[in-house]
Amino acid sequence: MISFTVRMRFHADDHEKIAEVLRKLTEASRQEPGCVTYIPHFVDGDPATVVIYEQYTNEAALDAHRNTPHFKEYAVGGLFQQMLERQLENLTAVC
Repeated sequence: MISFTVRMRFHADDHEKIAEVLRKLTEASRQEPGCVTYIPHFVDGDPATVVIYEQYTNEAALDAHRNTPHFKEYAVGGLFQQMLERQLENLTAVC
């Protein structure tokens, strides 16, 4: 299992635009056969920060996700163009 979080900061004025992109990306990502969990969050009290918790069955599933048309449109062509900073945290399950 591959698990990680992605933390991104945006301009606060872009909150609604980012929320719409996240809704579209989430809907499509959750339909991928190797996607176990895809949950975007806005940080309470900070409308400019997004944290996405993602899980994939294996590295091949993650690679497939990153090569989908929806990832290219909504992540690369949308979120990545608007974000001010990005941090990736790879996770290891306790059990």
